[in-house]
Amino acid sequence: MNDSAIRTAGLRKQFGSLVAVESLDLEVRSGEVFGLLGPNGSGKTTTIRMLCGLLPPTAGEITVVGIDAVKDPEGVRRRIGYMSQRFGLYDDMTVHENFRFYAGLYGLRGAARAAREAELFEQLGLTPRARQLAGTLSGGWKQKLSLACATAHHPDLVFLDEPTAGVDPAARRRFWELIHELAQGGMTILVTTHYMDEAIRCDRLAFLSRGHLIALGTPDEVTAQFGESSVEDVFIALQERDEGAAA
Repeated sequence: MNDSAIRTAGLRKQFGSLVAVESLDLEVRSGEVFGLLGPNGSGKTTTIRMLCGLLPPTAGEITVVGIDAVKDPEGVRRRIGYMSQRFGLYDDMTVHENFRFYAGLYGLRGAARAAREAELFEQLGLTPRARQLAGTLSGGWKQKLSLACATAHHPDLVFLDEPTAGVDPAARRRFWELIHELAQGGMTILVTTHYMDEAIRCDRLAFLSRGHLIALGTPDEVTAQFGESSVEDVFIALQERDEGAAA
C-alpha cells in the first residue's frame, strides 16, 4: 500500500435535488488516526458509505488502500473493517460465536481464525467472556467485541462510526488507547465522533459542513484556521452556522 490509505478527487454525491457531498478532495495517510467531523447533515455518513464502496458517487474519484472504489467496490470491502455505534452484534450468540461469524464473513477459517481470535481476545481482555451472550455485555464490552469483529481479517483500514456513543468515560478512554495501538501497528483508522475531547486525539481532522470540506489539518491547525480556542468551539460554531442556514 502506498502512503495514502484514502484519496478522493472532486467527489460528489447528489440525491435528487439534494447535494450531500460536493467537490470533496481528501487524503488520509496510511497509519494515521483521522477524524471526520461535522454537524448532523454535514455529509459524513454519505462520505463514509462512498469510501466503503457501499454507495456509488455521482461524480469524482475514490481510491481506498490502492483500489479504485468506483470500479472495484468489492475489492475495497475485502480490505477494510467497519464498526458502527450500533455494534451490529447478535445478542443471542456468545462472544465467541459472534467473532467466528464475522471472521467467517471475511474469509477466515480453521486454524487461522482460531489464532486470530486468541490474539484479539487476549489483547482486548475478551477471553474470560468468550462464552457469555453478547446481549448481556455492557456497552464497553460490546464495543471491544465489535472492534475485534471489525479487525478480524487484519484490514488495512478501519472505519469507526461514532464508536463510543453511549459508553462510559473509562471505556471511552481505554478504547482510544486501543485505537492508537492499532495505528502504531500500521492500521489506518478513520473515526467519526461528536465527542470533541476524543477528536483532539486524532492525528488530523477534516470538518465537513453542508457537504463541503471546510477545514483540514491537525487539531491545532484547525482551531487556528477558525480563530477559535478549541476544536469544540469550532464544532459549535459550525453547528450554529448550519442551523442558521437551514432556518
